[in-house]
This record gives sequence, C-alpha cells and structure tokens, in this order.
Amino acid sequence: MKDQSLTRAKNPLVRFVISNAVPILFVILLIFAVPLSGFSTDYLLNEIITRLGRNSFLVISLLIPVMAGMGLNFGIVLGAMAGQIGLIFMLDWGVVGIPGIVLAMLVGTPIAILLGMLAGMILNRAKGREMVTSMILGFFINGIYQLTILYGMGSLIPIASDKLLLPRGYGVRNAIDLISVRKALDNMWSIEISGVSIPLGVFAIIAALCIFVFWFTRTKLGQDMRAVGQDMQVAATAGINVDRTRTLSIIISTVLACYGQIIFLQNIGTINTYNSHDQVGTFAIAALLIGGASVAKATIPNVFIGITLFHLTFIVAPRAGKELLGQAQIGEFFRVFVSYGIIAISLALYAWRRQVEKETERRQAKAAIKAAVEDGTGG
Repeated sequence: MKDQSLTRAKNPLVRFVISNAVPILFVILLIFAVPLSGFSTDYLLNEIITRLGRNSFLVISLLIPVMAGMGLNFGIVLGAMAGQIGLIFMLDWGVVGIPGIVLAMLVGTPIAILLGMLAGMILNRAKGREMVTSMILGFFINGIYQLTILYGMGSLIPIASDKLLLPRGYGVRNAIDLISVRKALDNMWSIEISGVSIPLGVFAIIAALCIFVFWFTRTKLGQDMRAVGQDMQVAATAGINVDRTRTLSIIISTVLACYGQIIFLQNIGTINTYNSHDQVGTFAIAALLIGGASVAKATIPNVFIGITLFHLTFIVAPRAGKELLGQAQIGEFFRVFVSYGIIAISLALYAWRRQVEKETERRQAKAAIKAAVEDGTGG
C-alpha cells in the first residue's frame, strides 16, 4: 500500500518543507520586512543578541514537559510569579548585584517547587488536555498571586521598605525599579565587537542550561520521561511511575521558568508587579513553535531559531508597517496576531499531521491484515 502520509514523503525537500512550514513562512516574511524597516544591521544584531540573552532561559524551560509528552507548558507563568516574588523580597532586604539575583533565585525556588507539584498533580488528572489545563491553572494561580501581592504583603507578610509598598501601608506598588540588579548578569562578563555588545556571562549561563538539558535526556529519569512521552501505557507496563515522572517534569520546568523570569527582568530593569508574568507562556511558546517545534517534539536549536525569528519580526514589524501602509499601528496589531495566531496555526498543523499519520497507519494495518488473510487462504 502506498504511504499517503505527507510527513513521511519520500522526497527529502518536500518532507523538510512540510516539517518546517512555520519557520520557512517567517523567513520569507522577514526577507520582505527587514529591508522595508530600514534598520541597520548593527542595530538588528544588538537587538537580537539582547533578546536571545533575555528570553532563552524561559523558552528552554518548555523543553522537558514536551519530552515527557505533556505538550507546551503554559504553566511556566507559575515559575515566573515565583521569580517575581523572589525579586520583591530581594529588594526589601536590600541585597544588590549578583548576590541579589542569587538570593531572588533561592527565595523563588521553593515557591516554584510547590507550584510545580500542584501543577503536576492537577495535570495528571487531565491527561490529554494538559495545555489548556495549564493555561487555566495559570489564570487561577495568578488570582492568588495578585491577592497576595496586593493585600498580603505589608499586612500579613512583613515588608519593611516603604519604596515597595503602596501609600496605604500594604500592597506592593505597580512598578518596581530593579536598578540595584539591572543588567548585573549582562555586565558580569561582556565584550563589544564592531559596536555589537555580547553579554558572555548570560550566554555562559544559557550554555550551561543547554548542557544540563542534553545531559538530563540521557539520565535514567530523562529516559523515563521519553518513554512516558511516547506511550504512557507501555511505560507503566515497564515499571515506570508515570504520574511521578510527569510531575517531576513540570517541577523542573517551573523552577527553570522562575530563574528565566529573574534573568529576563534583570535585563529589563523594572518589574510590572501585576503584569510582567502575564504573557510569559504565550510568547515563549510562540517563539518555540516558530523555531520549528511541535507539541510532541522540541529541541534546543528550535529555541534559538524561534527566538531569533520571533523577535526579529517584533522589531521590524512596526517600522515595516509604517513604511508600507503609513501606519505603525499595523505592525503593533501584527505583533498580537503573531503571538496568538502562530500558536493556533502550529497546533492546527500538528493535529492535521497526526490525523494523516493515523489514517496512514490504519490503511497499512488494514492492508497487512488483508495480505495475511490472503496468504492463509492461499496456503
């Protein structure tokens, strides 16, 4: 029987185009948008390098749940909230520079672990619907976070610094200055080449995380996660504790997202206390999907390709929209379209591929049964 699956096409070029349809689409878009924007090469390189350092840790935190078969973890916003709480306490205690960032990570880690455990338990009860469940869980925990920050801090939770509190004496201010740790990691070790600043310290941390992920996939726990991601029933039959393995993948992802949000905010230099974490999951997932990842498979190269294409689009879209149509706002609308539209398109493509593959497998199985029956009849 002829294989009808488009994702298994014999022509390597066709297979490559189908498997990488989303990144190819963005490359074509950028070929037209970059010249229209009029930005210099040095400016674009500076922006992309800055955004790679700022966002890579957050996007990499998505990889392990994908490996464990839990799809794209919108729940990384839980880790982002834990990181922001760590930064608030760091500011209150007056620790600055690299020690301040380390302290924020130490404070945020137990909170991220607890939130990861909660998320893992809930997602284990929603097998097959992890992505939408993690998104709704993020909204729920966000409500608790807002309540804690707005009413708990300064009243139930001691906060000594008046600079952090609202004039009424409790509740954290909407915007907090991170001048004490602003670009502490970026400036720790950086070089400048032809006017392009490269934060080697941040990239060293990201490289260490990439090495960790590469090593982790080859550990016993990493292999268990791969097995669970491929088939939970087979993994359970092999003696793997499926629920525990899935929960651990979410805990690791949440803790990494906590650190990623701290790295992100130290680069920005301010915290929007009530909103900085809102779009973390959406933007990270959109970047990963644009890099060629799917619900079932994501790799480290997908992270860096996706961040480059996604943020380059964000940089050039407003200017290109202004030059092309006289309206910079068109580019701003395009940002929103990209953020949410690419997730919808990628999920639809994934569902289509799965449907085609299942149909192909069904036909092949039917053909094999028919051939076996014919052989038995002939014998």
